[in-house]
Amino acid sequence: MTETAGALDYDVLVVGFGPTGAVAAGLLGRLDHRILVIDRLTDVYDKPRAIALDHEIFRHFDNMGLADAISPYIEPFTASEHFGVDGQLIRRIDMVAKPYPLGYTPSMVFSQPAVETELRRHATGFSNVRAELGVELLGLSQTSDRVEAHLKDGDGRHRSVTARYVLGCDGASSTVRQIAGLALEDLIFDEPWLVVDVRVNEDALARLPQCSAQFCNPARPASFLIGPKNHRRWEIMLLPGEDARQMERPENVWKLLAPWLTPHDGELWRAASYRFHALVAAEWRNRRILIAGDAAHQQPPFIGQGMCQGLRDATNVVWKLDHVLKGVSSDGLLDSYGVERKQHVIELTGKIKAIGQSICERDPAAARRRDAQILADGGGKPLLLTRQEIIPPLRAGCLSQHEMPARGTLFPQPRIARGGAARLLDEVTGTGWRVLIDGRSDNAAFMLSLCAARPDVSAAAVVPAGAGLPNALEETEGVLANWFDRHGIVAAIVRPDHYVFGTVRNASGLGDLLREIELRRRDVRPTQDSRSEMERTP
Repeated sequence: MTETAGALDYDVLVVGFGPTGAVAAGLLGRLDHRILVIDRLTDVYDKPRAIALDHEIFRHFDNMGLADAISPYIEPFTASEHFGVDGQLIRRIDMVAKPYPLGYTPSMVFSQPAVETELRRHATGFSNVRAELGVELLGLSQTSDRVEAHLKDGDGRHRSVTARYVLGCDGASSTVRQIAGLALEDLIFDEPWLVVDVRVNEDALARLPQCSAQFCNPARPASFLIGPKNHRRWEIMLLPGEDARQMERPENVWKLLAPWLTPHDGELWRAASYRFHALVAAEWRNRRILIAGDAAHQQPPFIGQGMCQGLRDATNVVWKLDHVLKGVSSDGLLDSYGVERKQHVIELTGKIKAIGQSICERDPAAARRRDAQILADGGGKPLLLTRQEIIPPLRAGCLSQHEMPARGTLFPQPRIARGGAARLLDEVTGTGWRVLIDGRSDNAAFMLSLCAARPDVSAAAVVPAGAGLPNALEETEGVLANWFDRHGIVAAIVRPDHYVFGTVRNASGLGDLLREIELRRRDVRPTQDSRSEMERTP
């Protein structure tokens, strides 16, 4: 392939058709881009791997029109109770209370094979998305305006296709990452565990814990998770000297499960040994090649964020690719993808490592000190945390340069009264760039008029139910009013992936923030001396 201009086969080649690749392909297809997605395997893996997702991810599934299709395979995630050396409850990790901030159950468990099948079905439902299975990536060659991918089909035939960008979602041993020369950084966690999935018989379910649990026993730490229906998972630490492959054998698995189940109590669905790693790619992009999901990071599973992290990658990079492919933004916008996601992964992995290292403590004396400290942190009672408070915000990238409250956090999704029913905000406003205004503000009408000159940004004022203000959306549970009050702000600009670009404390700052969107999207940074009303006004 020469560097001369010519027709391109595709806008984006997605390598890997697991959950991250399927979501990326579906989102890009919905945005009218020509997509080829390939995978060297021909079928969805029929065993469960990921088991947890959260309200941020389900919000995107709902935006994609998938909520009804995948809901039969999803259930609320029970609280996780952590038990210390002597079997005492030391910590409880649950989800935030109602009214739920994004409109959905905040933490969920799911059946991966069924959900992944629906994600693939959705992606291939677009005429502009082509999926080719049993296809292996052999090489990538970049020029100034394209990437040429060298492929091998299932019948051994070699061929090449071209695309403007390549997105590698091809797992921990990513071929795309290796070809692109994107190295992994070690975040220093490496522990051997056995993951066991069981379909438990109905009569045995009542004998098992009714909450998910972490048994922080230094003799052998173990986790117990309640999956959908009769699916139960154990994650059991392997001890020094134990052979991982031998421990996967059914007779050894059932010995480990003996405190809970016998072989007559259920069907062994999967037993797989893993080394729980903490790794992150040093760079997430090499010119026109980007990586996402396990290709870009791996982390311990202690709060069930592995797949969520991959789908955050997909929803982050897709809107930026869309802007670049449509000429709205320069290619430089894609640099913010790695900036945002790498820092987020490192920060969240650090929190997960701390929980994991606490769980994995093998020294009995140190474990007792751990138990005492956790109880002390809880004021002499089991420490209460939510999974949601563990997830960090974005801290750098395509965000306002002004460090205002709530910048980089997920924007809430209140329920909006419409025609005698309640609909979620995204359904009412859409999911592009949005300005959401506190309709109780005296300057709400002025702020809406500022937004009217920006056809690329939608705007809405939101008020509590019963306020009776014209041209305002009425929320039914006060979620957004409480959010505005808590942060002391009157308006927020929200990105297509629902992260808050920036906020303002008064109407005069909104014009500056609207102008800043354009600079940031075009990858032009505001000058440091252009101080705005956002900075000057407390």
